[in-house]
Amino acid sequence: MKNRLSFLALFVILIIFVCYRFLYFENNSKNGYNATTWDAFGYYMFLPAEFIYDDVKELKWVAEIDSNYHVTGGLFYQACYLKDKGTYTNKYFSGVALMQSPFFFIGHGLAYLTDEKKDGFSWPYQYSIMFGAIFWCFIGFVFLRKVLLNFFDDKIVAITLLLIALTTNLIQYVSVDGAMSHSYIFPLYSIVLWLTMKWHENPKIFIAFLIGLFSGIATISRPTEFIIVFIPLLWNLSGNKTMELKWKLVLKNKTHVSICIFGGIIGLMPQIMYWQYTTGSFVYNVGSKWFFFNPWWRVLFGPEKGWFLYTPIAIFMILGFFLLKDKLFKRAVLTFCLLNIWIIISWSDWTYGASYSTRALTQSYPVFALPLACLVQWVFLRKKELLGLTIMILLIILNFYQLNIYNKGNLESFSPFLR
Repeated sequence: MKNRLSFLALFVILIIFVCYRFLYFENNSKNGYNATTWDAFGYYMFLPAEFIYDDVKELKWVAEIDSNYHVTGGLFYQACYLKDKGTYTNKYFSGVALMQSPFFFIGHGLAYLTDEKKDGFSWPYQYSIMFGAIFWCFIGFVFLRKVLLNFFDDKIVAITLLLIALTTNLIQYVSVDGAMSHSYIFPLYSIVLWLTMKWHENPKIFIAFLIGLFSGIATISRPTEFIIVFIPLLWNLSGNKTMELKWKLVLKNKTHVSICIFGGIIGLMPQIMYWQYTTGSFVYNVGSKWFFFNPWWRVLFGPEKGWFLYTPIAIFMILGFFLLKDKLFKRAVLTFCLLNIWIIISWSDWTYGASYSTRALTQSYPVFALPLACLVQWVFLRKKELLGLTIMILLIILNFYQLNIYNKGNLESFSPFLR
């Protein structure tokens, strides 16, 4: 079988993600674990509001659900109260709920079959949503493998996939906190990368439409993900010659640009329609703030959630920037990654709530996988396989050790900086 190592890596990742999910269920079964709480409740709330309670404005059902399942965290911050209307609009965006919807309906069907409560929050819904997160993330890895195999050999791709899955905080937001947005946005980046690559190989109108559509869905999942558009815009721009070829290709297929924008508008429509219905306006300011000229560098280096401290593979991702050279994706990856990091560290709520490492970067790991693969390739070309694999194993052990401590609520005892 061609490319069997990377194919095997996919199933190793799937098995570990599923096993870690069941392990966490076992450890928390006595606590009645509910994944759709706090921020996750905000993303998920669209579905029971629309399809069970037929109440997306007044949200009268929330009080009873909160008393039974404790979904709001004590303060109903997930929705904005509109004083002039006496109703609510969700503070969170609808893209995640859109991707969760097939699994919501599976959970609803299971609730009927098992005679469990059909309230949107009983165990059939919880299992369905959380395994939906694993499903979508696995789809992301499938497409990421396709992208990487276009530039690297099978062995490099297999190692890169395992590094992304097992040495980062991604597994926390797939197998444990799977109802959050990250596992659902992760495949959108992989798919847009793959579609972008395919369009540049053989431009087709339908591919252009899908690039716009998935970029739109990413944007209404988390609005900061709008920078995903830099991937297709800057792809294949590694020098003056490639820039000339790129714009010749665009001009030759200029109708594709309009189709791509149309696809983006279609992707944005669920959120636009929701705002129009609940607020009377096509756009609503949910109140987020950024400090772009005074970012929080502790998001990367600080002892509380520092990306480089708790996810040290991130250092290798950054080192990979220096090895992009004349890769077709050089300018797209550099621009996206640096801009993405800057946006993440500039948000006013720099702690990102209760989280392991910097969770807001996890969904964009498919893009960071490209420079990481460049570094892995560099190590192997210099016959340092043993050193590279040793570091990989140590990083996996460290990551799972930290995850275990974090999920027991004892990360402070691990980090001397937090004592």
